[in-house]
Amino acid sequence: MGYYVFVEPNIKVFVEDLNPTGDKTILFIHGWPGNHNLFEYQFDQLPKTGYRCIGMDCRGFGMSDKPWEGYNYDRLSDDIRSVVEAFGLQNFTLAGHSTGGAICVRYMARHNGYGVSKLALLAAAVPSVVQRPYFPYGLPKEAVLDIIQGTYKDRPDMLRGFGNMIFFQYKTEQFSDWIFQLGLEAAGWATAAIANTWLDEEGLFNDMKTINVPTLILHGVHDNVCLYPLAIAQRDGIRNSKLVPFEDSGHFLFLDQPDKFNKELAQFVEG
Repeated sequence: MGYYVFVEPNIKVFVEDLNPTGDKTILFIHGWPGNHNLFEYQFDQLPKTGYRCIGMDCRGFGMSDKPWEGYNYDRLSDDIRSVVEAFGLQNFTLAGHSTGGAICVRYMARHNGYGVSKLALLAAAVPSVVQRPYFPYGLPKEAVLDIIQGTYKDRPDMLRGFGNMIFFQYKTEQFSDWIFQLGLEAAGWATAAIANTWLDEEGLFNDMKTINVPTLILHGVHDNVCLYPLAIAQRDGIRNSKLVPFEDSGHFLFLDQPDKFNKELAQFVEG
């Protein structure tokens, strides 16, 4: 069922709650520039085996409100806290893909992992999407600036280009078009603002050190967006973490290898 949760007096986010009586809860946080529907092939299967799956649209994306401001990781993690409190979630698994993974890491640090018993980082944009003098493994800063400029000049073309980077397995034209349409549901200003956050955010390096729950890192070896060395940095920077490489996946590993992804995530939650 779908709900709206107020995260500020005049701003609400959309939340899908599947199988609310399930024994174990997973809260999914999507990546840029999609929404909770990216996890369709998890929502199709995991509730069958007893899981409660909750997906929220981050502000500016999907069916959530699209304010002008609030696209830094602090505010976005505060939005998660509002959803957790509204649904009374306890002892749940927090799972974030790409930028959603970065927001989850900030949540763990800023909110002391409130309610979270396990963390799953899925091709996460952690600790830095862009290259820095002390971290040469991200994308060149110019690549992100091109995304921002493309958003303002021709957002559909930018999204098509991004769509060509995210898969390792063959996808039909119809499937790729579905992902493209999800990206178009976002606000242009939110799309650009998140990319700006990638440039300015360096606190995730320290945030990783604060995580004290079991952490699963799933990452595609062929990821061209959040390069595989980011997963190595996550493993090395987070206590009690486990890295599972996806040998036949790119950035959207949960769609490149959905069966393997669902199995690994379920085993982690059960373990």
